[in-house]
Amino acid sequence: MDAVYLEIREIARKIAARYPRPDFYIAYPSEVSESQHFYQSDTAIGRLRKEMIGRLDDDFGHGMGHVEKVAIDAGTLVIIECRLAGQAEYRVRRNLLMAQCAGLLHDICRKEKSHAEKGAEAARDILKTYPLVPAEIIHVSTAIRNHEAFIRPERPSVNQARVISDCLYDADKFRWGPDNFTHTVWDMVGFMNPPLDVFMDRYPKGMALLKKIQSTFRSRTGRRYGPQFIDMGIAIGEALYQVILTNYSDRFG
Repeated sequence: MDAVYLEIREIARKIAARYPRPDFYIAYPSEVSESQHFYQSDTAIGRLRKEMIGRLDDDFGHGMGHVEKVAIDAGTLVIIECRLAGQAEYRVRRNLLMAQCAGLLHDICRKEKSHAEKGAEAARDILKTYPLVPAEIIHVSTAIRNHEAFIRPERPSVNQARVISDCLYDADKFRWGPDNFTHTVWDMVGFMNPPLDVFMDRYPKGMALLKKIQSTFRSRTGRRYGPQFIDMGIAIGEALYQVILTNYSDRFG
């Protein structure tokens, strides 16, 4: 990555550090901890995690760091949503497994056109050797197919599938908050290495997409807590934009 981007990334991370943890993590500490523990201890998830390490990279900011956060947050959301619905604990655990599988697999075809659709197909093949029944594999692949922003999702007729799908989408879009400016943007910049003037020309469009995503959260919990993630991302992005204009204007026309 060019030295100027390393400087700007450090500024962005300092701006982001001024903000507290999003309320989602404060409101549900036990569910977050439960999802984290499952992620670290479940044998199927452990096996899938190792498989994904060899198949993902950070070129577009959607490598292991990204998918692990999505998997854990999707699991947390599933725990919350399923218990609000009064589901049996066995069902909560099966849904947690599916949500974390979906989180780990959702960007497996990130660099390909129609990556959500192709990722869903790849996930079906990969999960054939994992301890999921055929219907559960379909639920995971449907969630992956539905995770892309600004595309009309398929609405599964089975409630269980809808929960997995909605929670994966929301956990993925949580990353459009502070994570966008602490990690994702810089992973993409490091791969594409655009001139700073090109980066700044594209910046307003990226900010407009952040604002547009704010109203798209799908689960009850996501609709309640997701907008705060985006508010933080917008505030960080706007502050960073002004810093670049002020301190780096000699680097672009």
